[in-house]
Amino acid sequence: MSVSVGKIKKVAGPLVIASGMGDANMSDVVRVSEERLIGEIIEMHGDEASVQVYEETSGLKPGQPVESTGAPMSVELGPGLISSIYDGIQRPLAKILEATQSNLLPRGVEVPSLDREKKWTFVPTAEVGTKLIAGDIIGTVQETEVVTQKIMVPYGIAGELTSITGGDFTIEDVIAQVTSDDGTVHDLKLMQKWPVRRGRPYQKKLNPDVPLKSGQRVIDTLFPIAKGGVAAIPGPFGSGKTVVQHQLAKWADADIVVYIGCGERGNEMTDVLNEFPELLDPKSGKSLMERTILIANTSDMPVAAREASIYTGITIAEYFRDMGYSVALMADSTSRWAEAQREMSGRLEEMPGEEGYPAYLGSRLASFYERAGRVVSIGSDGREGALSVIGAVSPAGGDISEPVTQATLRIVKVFWSLDSNLAYARHFPAINWLTSYSLYQDSLVNWFNENTNEDWGNLRGRMMSLLQDEAELDEIVKLVGMDALSSGDRLKLEAARSIREDYLHQDAFHEIDTYSSSEKMLLLMRLILAFYDRSLEALNEGVSIEKIVALPIREEIGRFKYIHEDQIDAEFKRIDEQLTSELSKLIEEKEEF
Repeated sequence: MSVSVGKIKKVAGPLVIASGMGDANMSDVVRVSEERLIGEIIEMHGDEASVQVYEETSGLKPGQPVESTGAPMSVELGPGLISSIYDGIQRPLAKILEATQSNLLPRGVEVPSLDREKKWTFVPTAEVGTKLIAGDIIGTVQETEVVTQKIMVPYGIAGELTSITGGDFTIEDVIAQVTSDDGTVHDLKLMQKWPVRRGRPYQKKLNPDVPLKSGQRVIDTLFPIAKGGVAAIPGPFGSGKTVVQHQLAKWADADIVVYIGCGERGNEMTDVLNEFPELLDPKSGKSLMERTILIANTSDMPVAAREASIYTGITIAEYFRDMGYSVALMADSTSRWAEAQREMSGRLEEMPGEEGYPAYLGSRLASFYERAGRVVSIGSDGREGALSVIGAVSPAGGDISEPVTQATLRIVKVFWSLDSNLAYARHFPAINWLTSYSLYQDSLVNWFNENTNEDWGNLRGRMMSLLQDEAELDEIVKLVGMDALSSGDRLKLEAARSIREDYLHQDAFHEIDTYSSSEKMLLLMRLILAFYDRSLEALNEGVSIEKIVALPIREEIGRFKYIHEDQIDAEFKRIDEQLTSELSKLIEEKEEF
């Protein structure tokens, strides 16, 4: 591998122009100055290279050396990833703190991403003499109590397994050897590397027809996301983006969670780092960190590293997807990532696009989101894995017409529109049911009909129709008042209010209401719509709307969401019978009168 050494010619913030770099390649990682600051070549002109430096560049001056490593920006993949907290270029923050005894990230610090000294117990699953191809699993390492890491043959290697040894090894020890057809012997280790800007290969992409169940009623019922799907959560400050992502991280039907704090405020990221280890994983009863990887790149860290952070995160996520796991990646927020792109584009003096963002903003966002999917991984066993990507967008002033949000909406299939008015009214999750959408709805409703109940799609459609009718009736009420509405329309408003307050409103901090199973959602939908249907019959029998609205059973329906999962069937039956009884009593009283 040729190493090119040049000299600094110009420094402009995180951008360094180096001359004498003719032997270097585009996207090479370089070390800048005697402090060996890490950077990446992002543009070449003759023997001049434009280097994006991932660390603070103050104090650099022309004439200092710039050395190319000859390799692209890559991440280390292997045992030790789970429970780790990295910065945007996969430097382990806990290890750096231990090595430097400083709360601030020192410049030029070189700490390996994965622990080189810790030994892992490797259990072989492949036998000597087996013909292997890239992606085949040769053994396992129990990384945490929750996650078993599967050791795979690296991409580009195929042949006969000529030796394999079980036992305790570091990630750099040779655990097996594969001899290819031409006689080349390849040493296999627990660790492999992968360039972050290139998606990991797979055999084929599958249709997104299995839901990523989240336990959040407004998401699973009205705007579901598929396993391997992509979603965006745009919303103004204080509308609950981070809480929604925490809920998805905790409750989503995913085996591994990768959380990227990209350019977020330091105190918000501190909350995440403090909360995640304390959150109990409902599946295992252990800490949520037992299946989580955190990438922290706060707004006060160098802007160039922010640009790299989402590529680092999604490459790690793809690695676990290739093992056959379902992975959920949270990127918070892609707006800050886009701002980093804008700053670097300005330093390079490129022609700006809308609002100063680079003209290639849309294609960069698309290349990120397109790495999601439910796929058949490479390897001879045809295992299936999924990578779902949920990106938060922070439009300035909540204006979703700005370029980052609009570019994102052209790519993603699910749009959860957070509404500041709902948030101020203390309605959480503050997802606006009139402006949000899911393009997976049609394919996923069939799954819910088959696996939950055949009425699911019909009930969901009726609830959405009532919510839309409510919006139209609200306009009439604002113009001419409630008295102008018929009893039937007033009943519609009451049913829609029950949908909003009893169904869509969900308390993330309530021990029971924080999660709802599909079965519980189905029963609650049935109760709310049963109230509407039977009340409509009572209205036709001459019962007044005032008496129907004042029925005690409405409070019982509203409290159904706080019932334990193991009691929902009995409680549903009791409330259903009480509803019938109370309405029958009103009809009898009307007839007697």
